[in-house]
Order: sequence, then structure tokens, then C-alpha cells
Amino acid sequence: MPTDTDQHPSEEHQEFLRSVKLFSLLDEGEVAALHAVLQERTVPRGSHLFHEGESGNSLFIVKAGSVEIYVNDFEGEKLVLTSLSPGEIFGETSVFDPGPRSASAQTTEESAVWEFPRTALLEFLRAKPEASIDLLAMVSRRLREADNLLMGRATSNVNMAFESNLSIPQRIANWIADFSGSMPFLAINAFIFLAWIVLNVELIPGIVAFDPYPFGFLTMSVSLEAIFLSIVVLLSQNLNAAKERVRNDIEYEVNLKAERKVTELHKRISQLHNDLSRRLADLEEHR
Repeated sequence: MPTDTDQHPSEEHQEFLRSVKLFSLLDEGEVAALHAVLQERTVPRGSHLFHEGESGNSLFIVKAGSVEIYVNDFEGEKLVLTSLSPGEIFGETSVFDPGPRSASAQTTEESAVWEFPRTALLEFLRAKPEASIDLLAMVSRRLREADNLLMGRATSNVNMAFESNLSIPQRIANWIADFSGSMPFLAINAFIFLAWIVLNVELIPGIVAFDPYPFGFLTMSVSLEAIFLSIVVLLSQNLNAAKERVRNDIEYEVNLKAERKVTELHKRISQLHNDLSRRLADLEEHR
């Protein structure tokens, strides 16, 4: 609801406005003039101050409570861009572009906000051009934060996400499967077999064969090793197959989003074409 703008702002309100970086350099008279154009609103928890796509013509200051700024992705999932506490500003893009809002603002608890109409804000910036630098810096910071959030969301590594959810036995199985297919593993086995055979064919005087030809114990050991490695490799292959299914699901989602976006662009182009044709027809009629 609107504040009592005819009264001089209380000392508490003056201190609060000066705590906002955008208004930190204002003197007492300027704070009073600013306070006169602000409209205070008490907003229940879970209420929206504006929705994405609505026209915007004002800036907001959080006086009490908290507000989160979010967008919905192509699948309708809520993606929170930032959470705001008292003294922070939001809706600032409407100052430079009175077009549709680029995000939605919703309270996470009962909150009080001050609404700053665009016309009054532009007059304030003309009188205090240095404040516009702070406002532009804030807009740039918000855009950078949103870009980083969306970039991190878009470039999430499927392999890293899958590996982080593996249990310790599964990690061990993957390591063994990777190592068993390497040259060091081949070299270790070749060295053991060669040494075993040399020690058991009595080529070295004084050494009694512990597994004489036809090397029955060696044969059994190799068979057990082959069985063990086969099971581990199969387990690792199952994990890789599961990872591939996850990757395929993500690729499908990405392709689906791209298809939806292309369809949306086609609709917009068709709509623009129809509007242009209608306007050209109107011009022909008025000639």
C-alpha cells in the first residue's frame, strides 16, 4: 500500500535509504524527495510482484523479508537466479527497457518492498547521473551471474556427474578394467609367466621346481585370473552402458528443447509475416 508521502521520512527510513548503494550520496532533502515518490507494499509469502513476460515500469527495493528472482526453462522447471535480502534492488532492467520482464519475482516470506516508478527514477538519474553508473554496474553483475548459472547448467559434464554417484566397489571395478587393458598390466603378466617358467624348468642350478611342467598351478592361477577379470570387465561394461543411456537421454532432451525453440521461432516468424502482410494491405487500401 502507498506510504504517507506527505510526511517527512523518519530517521529509520532515511538510514535505510542511504544504506542502499544507489542512494548513498543523497542529502537529507534529496532523501525526503525520494521517499515522497516511493510506494510501500506489504506482500504475503509466496506472492508474485511480477511475472516473466509482463510489462515493467518500475524498480523495487526490498525493505524487509526476502525475494527470489527466477525464470522457467523450456520444460517449465523453476530456475532461481538470485535471492534478495533487505536493501537490495530488483526489476532494474525496466528502467532502460520498459518491455516485458525477463524474469519473475516472488517473495519467500512475508516482505515489504518499496516501488520506484520508472518516470520518477529517470528524473532521479538525470539529477544524479553518478547513480546511473551504480545501477548499470548492478545490471551488469546480475547478467554475469545469470550467464554463469546458465552456462554451468548447460555445460554440466555427464561423465563427472555419473562418476560422482558410483559406489566404491564400482569405482574399483572400473579401475581394474581400465588397468587390465593397459601395457603395464601386460608387461607385469609377461614377467610373472616368464619368471615362473624359468624357475620351474630347472635351468638355474640349486633351485628346486615348485610347479614342474606342465605347470598345473600356473594354469589354475591363470584360469582364476581370467574368470575374475571377465566378471570385472562385464561389470564395467554394464556401468558404461548405463552411462551411455544417461548420455542418450540428455541428448534427447537437448534435441527436444532445440526442436521446441525452432518451432517457437517458426511461429514468431509466421506471426511477423502475417502482421507485415496485414499492414501492407492496410497501406494499399489507404492509397
